[in-house]
Amino acid sequence: MEEIIQVKDQFYILATSSLADDRTRVLKHGETFAVFDRYGDIQPVGLGEQGIYHEGTRFLSRLELRLETNRPLLLSSTVKEDNALLTVDLTNPDIRISGRVMIPRGTIHIFRSKFLWNGICYERLRFWNYGLYPIHFSFSLHFQADFADIFEVRGISREKRGEYMDTSIDERSVTLPYMGLDGILRRTRLEFSLKPKKILSSEAHFEVRLEPKEQLTCYITISCDVGGATTSILSYDEARAKSEDELTIARAEECHIYTSNEQFNDWVNRSLADLHMMLTTTEYGLYPYAGIPWFSTPFGRDGIITALEWLWLNPEVARGVLSYLANTQAKETDPERDAEPGKILHESRRGEMATLGEIPFGKYYGSIDATPLFCMLAGAYYSRTGDRDFIESIWPNIELALKWIETYGDADGDGFVEYIKHSERGLTHQGWKDSSDSVFHADGTLAEAPIALCEVQGYIYAALKEASKIARALGYTSTAQTLNLKAKRLRERFESAFWCEQLSTYVLALDGKKRPCSVKASNAGHCLFSGIASPYRAHRVASTLLSEEMFSGWGIRTLASSEVRYNPMSYHNGSVWPHDNALIAYGFAKYGLKKAVLQVIKGLFDASLFLDLHRMPELFCGFPRRAGEGPTLYPVACVPQSWAAASVLLLLQACLGLSIRAHKSTILFYYPTLPEFLQSVEIKNLKVGNSVVDIVLHRYKQDVGINLTRKEGKVRIIIVK
Repeated sequence: MEEIIQVKDQFYILATSSLADDRTRVLKHGETFAVFDRYGDIQPVGLGEQGIYHEGTRFLSRLELRLETNRPLLLSSTVKEDNALLTVDLTNPDIRISGRVMIPRGTIHIFRSKFLWNGICYERLRFWNYGLYPIHFSFSLHFQADFADIFEVRGISREKRGEYMDTSIDERSVTLPYMGLDGILRRTRLEFSLKPKKILSSEAHFEVRLEPKEQLTCYITISCDVGGATTSILSYDEARAKSEDELTIARAEECHIYTSNEQFNDWVNRSLADLHMMLTTTEYGLYPYAGIPWFSTPFGRDGIITALEWLWLNPEVARGVLSYLANTQAKETDPERDAEPGKILHESRRGEMATLGEIPFGKYYGSIDATPLFCMLAGAYYSRTGDRDFIESIWPNIELALKWIETYGDADGDGFVEYIKHSERGLTHQGWKDSSDSVFHADGTLAEAPIALCEVQGYIYAALKEASKIARALGYTSTAQTLNLKAKRLRERFESAFWCEQLSTYVLALDGKKRPCSVKASNAGHCLFSGIASPYRAHRVASTLLSEEMFSGWGIRTLASSEVRYNPMSYHNGSVWPHDNALIAYGFAKYGLKKAVLQVIKGLFDASLFLDLHRMPELFCGFPRRAGEGPTLYPVACVPQSWAAASVLLLLQACLGLSIRAHKSTILFYYPTLPEFLQSVEIKNLKVGNSVVDIVLHRYKQDVGINLTRKEGKVRIIIVK
């Protein structure tokens, strides 16, 4: 998803310095997200990504708490397991007056808690005097709003910006307004429950006197107002209650996972919390926004893959993704947006630059794989739910997507789907590895478009197969037969054109002259995920992917270490992506390669033990695993990232060989296995149609036992060993 800064036809995330802290704190609700440091402050340091953002714009670019003139001392900082609340414990340094220590270090305890709700950041700031004597001190809040578009934050320069308007100040609030070039008024409002002694356009100062063991609470709200409307502010407690209720309702009916390994439980629980945080209610249903900070917006590919990973637990997300993408499907040709009739959205953006067309990503369609993935998700959703009415309602969209695949997708008529960008400012590469140097030949020469990626042909194959199943279910028998025949012929062509005997894997791509890009890359693993690979060759691909040059010890690299362009610190040429590994592992399971699945899940589980909050990042570096050390972090990775968070769910599904066929009311476990670190797995409240089951799986030396502990309805459990 490298679509940010264009430098000599390269899209790149600018990083001019290292992270100020590798443990920033992230909150999100709806169209608002925030990145704080561990103090709960916002500072213009490191990559400069900290801030409170709303609808693609940064509404607060600085927020710093000072005690007298000093920064407090940090005691602890965390985000609650449900991701709803940031809590920070601070204390005072030695406070001197006229050279004498008047308030010794550790006398004052400061507790900050903050959360987001409906475009507002709510904060409660509490001070306790744990000393033996009364104390008098001052504290201040320093703030600034730059109203930078998210693309500006990432490094893009603009010739002109909007106008900062006069600050409005009263005795308990400050309003910072900005009129964008798009004609939209944006305002940041800071309101304080405690009356400041002095209030200016960029700071508020307060005086406090506390008796021993006395406490004082100050509430602060930071509102993001757009278009002249004023956001309604609730009390801290009322907004917090609504936030908790929303999460409780969202999780109440969901399937729950509990295992014998508490560290694995931490990974699962944080992942589910991240997914719920990233879920955003759109006019077409729930949609998992891609990642924070760079991709907190709908992405077609990311949303589909996240929904696929999460499908067995929560099919409602897949329905929301399908509905959103069906309603935003391209209806006409627009080269500037790489749009063609039937094509599925790559991404949608809000913000000043998108509105003005300074970037092409307001609604952008430069993704070669989102369209077949849409069809794959539709078929998987129908199998999981049996929701015929919904699938029938989007069948015209599926047909339009299939037509795009056959016409615009295969423009030269060779039977493969290729991409070439039409927008001058669009993405050069339009598969999931979309950085400018991600597709190349063995000698390192960059491939020229139009380019046919190996995994995309697999997605097309799976799309045809899934669409065939849907067509048959809807009574379109001849259409189903035609689609199946097309899939069969594609598989034959693919095996002939993409297999490389020398590499023992499928080539990365065919370039514009149909020359193979003969490099070892993780893309080939997706050919197992889609099912296009022949069984014999699938086994060989798996061996290649798990070789020392591909498997780092933490996971499968995007590129083998033997390749010319290998760089373990690159975005796509040697790094490790959790979602990539999860899709590949699921592909291994399809071909019965359960030992390979266990190797992948163990690597990522071990990595999770070293990661802050057990939160899986978008990617990490591909250096070989070193004893006693964790994985090397990637400097500008999104954390959290939806498809990375959902990877653990698909990995577990791959281990269990779990599939659900709602129209047959069956749950299938196909050669279930568990890694050594999981002695048992309990799945509660798993729904199939109107039925509900609780299942417990136990690991034995050579087997996995399955016990049904609750059953409501007529669902059947089938176990194949």
